[in-house]
Amino acid sequence: MGNTIMETPRLKMLPKLQDTIDQVKKLPIPEERIQVLEPVIRYIQSTIDQRKEVNLNFICTHNSRRSQFSQIWAQTAADYFEIPANCFSGGVEVTAFNERAVSSIKRSGFRVTAKGVVNPVYFVFNSDDNEPICTFSKLFDDPINKADQFAAVMTCSHADENCPFIPGTEQRIPVRYEDPKAFDDTQEEAEKYDERSMQIASEMFYVFTNVKLNK
Repeated sequence: MGNTIMETPRLKMLPKLQDTIDQVKKLPIPEERIQVLEPVIRYIQSTIDQRKEVNLNFICTHNSRRSQFSQIWAQTAADYFEIPANCFSGGVEVTAFNERAVSSIKRSGFRVTAKGVVNPVYFVFNSDDNEPICTFSKLFDDPINKADQFAAVMTCSHADENCPFIPGTEQRIPVRYEDPKAFDDTQEEAEKYDERSMQIASEMFYVFTNVKLNK
């Protein structure tokens, strides 16, 4: 039997997004996934305890779906619980933040604006009181991922197996997700993208609800 997240919001999120978060907090986290997430919690807690900056870089091959979901939901969870953390994402090839994943994020209640055509830069708002999360497909060491030291959270097996060395990594943590790309151009497409987004959201909220700030 999995655990559920029970917490009180500390930051006023956009109304539709808050409704999604309320659903996310009720989703059970299976025991096997809790074991997968524990190293992320320990890394964040240890970094905070050392009074160092928390930087998470979510890495997937094309930085188009799972790593983007992870960056956005991790940053939102950190903001929600007022945990100071910088959440980035990147890949080993540059493509684009897939439009299907962007649509899923919008359905969750984020406000999204974009600039550019080939590989648009998206500005994802979770609150009227926050700066937007800036996201686009990029290499993991793109200058926008400005942290010198970070945890590399590997969200797909291909990137994990084909990136034996990632400069700047303090800890490498595999947190793999199934790719919703398998359902592109099917009747289940939107459902499966939303399902993956909600899974990632529930797990990122579980992570940050288990982090305690220094008094």
